[in-house]
Amino acid sequence: MDDRWIYPAALPDGRTIRLLKVLQSNVCTKDCQYCENRVSRDVRRESFTPEELAKLFVSLQEAGKAGGLFLSSGIAGRADRVMERMTATAEILRRRHRFRGYIHMKILPGSSRAAVERAAQLADRISINIEAPGPQHLERIAGQKDFLNDLLPQTEWIQQVVADPGTRARSHTTQFVVGASGESDREILKWTDWLYKGRGLYRAYYSAYEIPDEDTSLEAPATPLMREHRLYQSDFLLRKYGFSLDEFVFERAGHLSLTVDPKERWAQDHPEAFPVEIMTAPPEILLRVPGLGPVSAKRICSWRRKGSFRGPEDLRKSGLILKKAAPYLLLNGRPLPGQPSQPNLPFGRASA
Repeated sequence: MDDRWIYPAALPDGRTIRLLKVLQSNVCTKDCQYCENRVSRDVRRESFTPEELAKLFVSLQEAGKAGGLFLSSGIAGRADRVMERMTATAEILRRRHRFRGYIHMKILPGSSRAAVERAAQLADRISINIEAPGPQHLERIAGQKDFLNDLLPQTEWIQQVVADPGTRARSHTTQFVVGASGESDREILKWTDWLYKGRGLYRAYYSAYEIPDEDTSLEAPATPLMREHRLYQSDFLLRKYGFSLDEFVFERAGHLSLTVDPKERWAQDHPEAFPVEIMTAPPEILLRVPGLGPVSAKRICSWRRKGSFRGPEDLRKSGLILKKAAPYLLLNGRPLPGQPSQPNLPFGRASA
C-alpha cells in the first residue's frame, strides 16, 4: 500500500497524527449516488480479513508511516456482520499487538446498539455519517438509508455510549455531503446545530460533492470548495465563537455568501456593534470582530492587563488579521493608523 491512504488528522487533544484511512471492504449493497463504491457501479471489489488489516496497519506503524487508524467499510448484507469484522480488526490490534494509539471507527447505518457499544469499547472516537440534512434530502441521494428510523436513533445511542465513563470512545462526529441533494446551507447548519445541542456531537465535517462518475443519477454539478469552506467557518462560529444559528446572514435560497466570510457578513449587517474598543471590550465582544479569533482574543485580554498596546504591531503579535480587523476597532478611543476617521466609519458607537 502506498501513502495515498495516509492522512494527517487533528486529535481531540490538539496533536496531529498520520492516520491510515481504509475500508474493511468496498463491497456494498447500498446504492448511494454520491459514492464511487455504490452497488450499481462497476468497480473492483476487495475485502480485508481482520487479521490482514491488522497486520497491514502494524507494518505501517512500525515503518513510521501511520500512527492511528480510521476504519470504515461498505455494507454488504447485515450491518452488524460487517461491524463484527471491523471490531475484530480493532480487537486484534488492542489485544494481540497491544496497540494503545488512536482508532476512529465508523458506525454503519443499520447497526444495532450492541454493535455501537462494542465499537465504543475499542475505538477512541466513533462516528456515523448523516450525509444529508433531513429525510427528504437523504432520499434523493441514498434512498436505501432510513433517516428517521435508522440514523437518528443511532445518533442517540452513540451519544449515550460516549457519555458512559466505562467506554473508551469519548467523542463522536458526523459528515454532510454538500451540494448533492439540492439542500441549502441553512438546512445543513440547522441540523448541525441540532446535533451539537441535542446529540452532544463533537464535530461536524463537510465534504463538497464531487461527481463520482458519469453513470450517477444525480444531476447536481460539482460543489465549489468555497461553499464547503464557508460551512466550516460557520461551524466554528457555532462551536467556538458563541454565535447562534439565527445570527447567520443567508442570501438567496438560504445559502451563505461565497465572497464574504460569515462573521464579516454578520458584522456588515450589524453596524451598531462597531467599532469595538480593544482595551475594554470583553472576550465575547472581541470574538465578534472579523479577523479576530479565540486565541488572539485571549492574548489581547491577557496582554492589556499589563498595559496599553502601542500600536498595530503589538496587536498583530496577538495573531489577529489586522487588515481585516482594523476597520472594526478603536485603540484608546482612536481609529488605528490607516483606518478611516471615526465619523466616516460605517459603524456606530464604540462598545463599552
